[in-house]
Amino acid sequence: MEAHQHSPDSSSEECTVLEAPPDKNSCPQHAGKVADQFCSSCMCALCEDCVSEHDGHPTVPLGPALEQHRSNLQERLGAAQSRLPQITDSLSLVREILQQLTNQRASIEEDIQSSFDDLHKQLDVRKSVLLMELEVTFGLKQKVLQAQLDSLERREGDIRSSCTQSEEALAGEACVASLQVDQELLQQLGELAGLSLSCQPEENDQLDLMIETDGLRKSIHNLGTIVTTSAVASQSEAMGAGLEHCVVGHAASVTIVTRDKSGGACKSGNAILSAEVFTPDGSIVDGEIVDHKNGTYEFVYIVPKEGDFSLALRLYDHHIKGSPFKLTVGKASEMEVSPSTTTATNSAAYATPSTGSSEGAKRRGKSPGQKKKGSKRASSALGTPRRKTQNPIEDDLIFRIGTKGRNKGEFTNLQGVAASSTGKILIADSNNQCVQIFSNEGEFKTRFGVRGRSPGQLQRPTGVAVHPSGDIIIADYDNKWVSIFSCEGKFKAKLGSGRLMGPKGVSVDQNGHVIVVDNKACTVFIFQLTGKLITKFGSRGNGDKQFAGPHFAAVNKNNEIIVTDFHNHSVKVFTPEGELLLKFGSNGEGNGQFNAPTGVAVDINGNIIVADWGNSRIQVFDGSGSFLSYINTSADPLYGPQGLALTSDGHVVVADSGNHCFKVYRYLQ
Repeated sequence: MEAHQHSPDSSSEECTVLEAPPDKNSCPQHAGKVADQFCSSCMCALCEDCVSEHDGHPTVPLGPALEQHRSNLQERLGAAQSRLPQITDSLSLVREILQQLTNQRASIEEDIQSSFDDLHKQLDVRKSVLLMELEVTFGLKQKVLQAQLDSLERREGDIRSSCTQSEEALAGEACVASLQVDQELLQQLGELAGLSLSCQPEENDQLDLMIETDGLRKSIHNLGTIVTTSAVASQSEAMGAGLEHCVVGHAASVTIVTRDKSGGACKSGNAILSAEVFTPDGSIVDGEIVDHKNGTYEFVYIVPKEGDFSLALRLYDHHIKGSPFKLTVGKASEMEVSPSTTTATNSAAYATPSTGSSEGAKRRGKSPGQKKKGSKRASSALGTPRRKTQNPIEDDLIFRIGTKGRNKGEFTNLQGVAASSTGKILIADSNNQCVQIFSNEGEFKTRFGVRGRSPGQLQRPTGVAVHPSGDIIIADYDNKWVSIFSCEGKFKAKLGSGRLMGPKGVSVDQNGHVIVVDNKACTVFIFQLTGKLITKFGSRGNGDKQFAGPHFAAVNKNNEIIVTDFHNHSVKVFTPEGELLLKFGSNGEGNGQFNAPTGVAVDINGNIIVADWGNSRIQVFDGSGSFLSYINTSADPLYGPQGLALTSDGHVVVADSGNHCFKVYRYLQ
C-alpha cells in the first residue's frame, strides 16, 4: 500500500515546534546567556554580558552565592518558626484576657442592673411609705375636722328648729293654752343659748411635702464609676532599696510605677498588683500594697529571718520588668542602711503621716522558737491522742497537715482558716486559688475553686468563713469581692463588688450578717447575705477608730466585732454599729505585745486568741484584753501564722503560712 505523503507546503495542519526549556541559570537580562557570577553589591546574578555593567562591583561565583542565600533563608526560616510558640502562647494569653474582659463586662453589667434595680425598689418602697404617711396624716386631721363639722351642724340644726318654733309661738295670741308650749320653748332656747360650742377650728389644713432632691440628683449623677487602667506588666517597673536588700525585722519598701503599652506613666490607681517575698523552699512573706492613686504603688514588707529571698511583683498576674528580683536579708549590723533609705522606708510603710509612727520601722524579728516568754498552757483533757510521730519537745501540737505544692493536701501561701459546727476545717489556699476542706482529724475531704476573674472563680482567696446556713463565704482579695458557695462548693452569689478594695478576712455575726475586713480600704463592712450593705466603719490611720492594714475579724457571743490591726500592732473590739469598746496591744515582743497581729478567734468563755505574725506565736487574752498565756509551739515553730479558728471539738487550728501547712493545737478553755 503506497503511503500518502504530504509536501511541506501542502500540509493541512500546523507544525508544533517544541523549544528547549530555558537553562535554570539563564540570565534574566540577556536571552540565551547563562549567569555564572553574582554581584554582591547589587545582589543579582550576572552573565558575561552583564559583567561590564557591574564594573568595579565585587563578584563571586554564582554556585557558592546561591548556597549561601539558601543557608541564609534556612536560618531565617528557623528564626521565624522559633517565634511561633511565643506567638501561639501570646495568642492564647490575649484570648484569655479578652475572654476575662468580656466576662468582667458581663459581670459588671449584671452588677449595674442589680444595683439600680435595688435602688428602684428602695425608691418605690420610699414612695409607698410617703403615700401611706400622707394618707394616715390626712386621715387623722380629716377625722378631727369632720367630727367638729358634724357637731356644729347638729347644734346649728337644733338652734334653727327651736328658733322657728319660738317665732311661730310669738306670732300667735298669748293664752293659757299656749303657756305650756312657751315654757318648754323657753327652757329649750336657754339650754341652746348656753351651750359651750368649739367654734374655732380644731385642726389646720397644712399638708406639705419636704423632699430634698438636689443632693440626691447630684449623688445619682455621680453614682458609680467604671474603674480601669492602661497599665501593662511589660512596661511597668519597680525601684527602691527594698528591691535588693533589707534588714531582718525592719519594714522595707518598694515603689512600683505602672506604665502603659507605650511606656507612658499611668496617672490613676486601682491596678491589680500582687507581691510576694519567698525563699527557695517556697516560704512566703506577707506584706501590704499601698495604692497612691496616681499610678504608683508602695509594697511594704517585713522579713523575720535572714537569707536569700526572691521578690516577685506581678501586675494583672504577670511579672513586671526585672521580676522576680533577688533579695538579700541580713542583720542591721551586717547591712549599711543610710538615713535617707530609713526615712523613705518609714514613710512608705505608712502611706500618710496619720497612719503610723516610726517605731514600725524598728521592729525586730526573733527566732520563732524563742518567743515563749509567757506561761506554758496545760494540755487539754479534751485533746485528741497524738499521732505516732511524737514531738521531741512536749508542746500543745496535735498534728500538722501540708507541704508546699498544688496537689490535694498541699498549699502555697495558705491564709484564712474556718471551722464548721459539722467537724470540718476549711483552708483558703491563696496562691493555689482554691479552698481545701479537711475533717477535724486532718483527713482531706474535698477542695474547690477555679482561677479567674469571673463570678464563681477565685483569684486570691485570703479569708474563709462558714455561714449558719452551711454556705461557705470567701474573701477574694484580688477580685475585690466576697464569693458565696454552697457547702458542696457550688457558686451562688457574690457581694461587695464595687465597694471593696482588698477584702482580707471574713466572719459571720450572731445575726448571720457577713463581716468583711477590707485590708486596702482599712474599713470593716457588714453585709446581709443578699449583698445589701448594713453599715461600715473605719478609715486609714492610727486613731482608735482607724486601721492600718487590718487583717481578720472574729465575733463574740455579745455580737461584738474583734479586729486585728496589722500595722498598728493592736486588737480592737467594736459594737456592731462601729463604736470602739476596747483596744489592747502595742508593738514589741513581750507578753501582750504584737509584731503585726493577723488571725483571731474567740472561745466560749470570751477569751481572745490572736496569731502574732511577726513574732510567730499565738497569744491568749481574756475578754478585757489582759494577757493570759501562749499556746506552746516550741517543737515545730510557726513561721508567719495567718488565719486562726477554734474547731468544733475545742482545738485551735492555725494557718502556718510560711511553712505551707496548717497546725492543730490542744486548747484548754
